[in-house]
Amino acid sequence: MSVLFETSLGDIVIDLEVDSCPKTSENFLKLCKVYYYNLNAFFNVSKDFLAQIGDPTATGTGGESIWSYIASQSEGTSVPRYFTPELTPKLKHTHRGTVSMAVAPSVNGNAGGCGSQFFITLADNIEYLDGKHAAFGHVVEGLDTLDKLNEVFTDQDGRPFKDVRIRHVVVLDDPFPDPEGLVKPPSSPTRPPDNSNRIAEDEDPLATLPEEEEERERRKRAAEASALTLEMVGDLPFANVRPPENVLFVCKLNPVTRDEDLELIFSRFGTIMSCQVIRDKKTGDSLQYAFIEFDKREDAEQAYFKMQNVLIDDRRIWVDFSQSVARLNTTWSNNPKMGLRRQRDNGGYGGREDLEATRRYRGEQGRGGREYDMVFDVPDGDSGRRRKRSRSGHRERDEDRSRERRRRRSRSPHDRRPRSPRRR
Repeated sequence: MSVLFETSLGDIVIDLEVDSCPKTSENFLKLCKVYYYNLNAFFNVSKDFLAQIGDPTATGTGGESIWSYIASQSEGTSVPRYFTPELTPKLKHTHRGTVSMAVAPSVNGNAGGCGSQFFITLADNIEYLDGKHAAFGHVVEGLDTLDKLNEVFTDQDGRPFKDVRIRHVVVLDDPFPDPEGLVKPPSSPTRPPDNSNRIAEDEDPLATLPEEEEERERRKRAAEASALTLEMVGDLPFANVRPPENVLFVCKLNPVTRDEDLELIFSRFGTIMSCQVIRDKKTGDSLQYAFIEFDKREDAEQAYFKMQNVLIDDRRIWVDFSQSVARLNTTWSNNPKMGLRRQRDNGGYGGREDLEATRRYRGEQGRGGREYDMVFDVPDGDSGRRRKRSRSGHRERDEDRSRERRRRRSRSPHDRRPRSPRRR
């Protein structure tokens, strides 16, 4: 008559003394049969002494016998929580791996006895337990698992910091008939019966990743933190923003290359929504890079592979996918409250269907709302208009002064009348 415990530290096989302890063995086997011990945790582990389990609450105060468990599943019946075990003098705690039922003392007139809690000794010759607790079995396989259990780290109450649980129970041999009213559950429980805040049994707090993976994780966390910071200060529309997948970045251009030239060359791959060579705002000179937006991502991919290192205006250009999100920040948003309204030529953006033009820019026509700015240069609409007005005012005053100076120079010397002498 044996039972197999599959624990988080390894397997343990227990043989029962059914001839010497029939009632205790029956109680233990039937509790195993109804999955009562599944996912129970070892809540009291004392080094070189014992490891206690069998309380679903993992507090040392819970648990009940199989007969009390059956009565609790039906209405109108009442059975004592504990039963009286057999205390056989010849069964002693002389060997490591002895299995005993924990005997509860009498409290407030209530009879003591055994419920579901049991323990396994972790050392030999523990005579202190003889006659006080009911030994009814011994471990025949899994002594190495007991060694691991003996070395776990525990708190001041003996509870392991990292949970050690019985994952599954298999009854290998059961000679006893089922008690009346015993119903075996269709499946074993999937959640532990206790509310544990310990380290999970499948978690390794001391696990270390390879150096490459640690560096990769560190960079990933740093990138997520930086993206969240940029979102908070307003440089990104949202932290997980992605660059558009249908926009190409073209650099190493000849300064004489115009927007129309690039659009004509790249248009053979598909419909181009916009093509803009970025220029200096003051001088108007080309900065020798451009952005080309295709209607479809597939067209952009084809142009990326075909136009790499192509000669345009005696220059070998370099083509890559755009990594800039400045345009999304200034012109686009993913506000779900705006619904699925789209402009005629703006059905989503950058491969994301949830990116929509904001109301502020929907009324703009032509190319004014679709132009790219210089890389990392995000304009401020209000301040830009104020600067334009102030510059235009200075320019008008300068032109008036220039016209006045030219008019004075153009006057002929013969037209100037001599001044009359002052009279004294």
